Amino acid sequence: MGIINQGILGGFSGKVGPIVGFRWKSNYYIRARAAKVSNPRTLKQQEQRGKFATAFSFLKAIKPFIRIGYKEFTQEKSAFNSAMSYTLKRAVTGSGKEIKIDFDRALVSMGTLMPIFEGAATVSNHQMTFNWKDNSGMGNAERTDIVMVLVYNKDREAAVYDTEAALRSDCHAGLQLPEDWQDDELVAYLSFYSTDGNCVANSICLPISVIEIPEEEIDVQTESIDTTHKRILPDKRKVHQSRITVHSLSAPPNEIRTYRCET
Repeated sequence: MGIINQGILGGFSGKVGPIVGFRWKSNYYIRARAAKVSNPRTLKQQEQRGKFATAFSFLKAIKPFIRIGYKEFTQEKSAFNSAMSYTLKRAVTGSGKEIKIDFDRALVSMGTLMPIFEGAATVSNHQMTFNWKDNSGMGNAERTDIVMVLVYNKDREAAVYDTEAALRSDCHAGLQLPEDWQDDELVAYLSFYSTDGNCVANSICLPISVIEIPEEEIDVQTESIDTTHKRILPDKRKVHQSRITVHSLSAPPNEIRTYRCET
């Protein structure tokens, strides 16, 4: 049964025969009721459902990010539905059991703001570092545009992100990763939005380089205690030394040395 809230000329919500009325963003809409399908499990239908499930699983993990990333397309549908529409059309590939996301073609943000064209990501010691070339002044790009960064874990179907990581003019930003992600396959995205939030850039999928922290062997003279005669015995052991360079947005690079002794 449909309900008319504003008289005969007003919009209605509910079902009236083959018509369904509903309200969204202060506007009333009508559509036809979905037709019943005699065979809902044809190969084509199963494949379409598989594509939908694949796209939904990817976007569900980054839904708060999508709300900002697709803000320019919320006049007629929600940001999430806009992202689903694009992902299904452009970023879902394969068929049957080979359906998957093409992460290079996927956009976690989309809009009219000028993106960057030169960027890279490096991962070291559970930290993802993003670097890009400042192109402020090109088109509508501004130095004060806000940077959004996102790392998606393909193996766990999970993501970490920061929607206020830096400014376009900073040219670099960092994102802490969970420690148990060390051996997983990751994808990194970089995007921008204007300070007023009205314009968003197309996201860029960045190549990721892994920086291995070298270990050095040094000899350290230590002492062990003979509990029988209570005298100190010399003991020469191998100690591994690691050097880690820490990059910060507010301080120059700082080198830290760590030591691990073999038992």
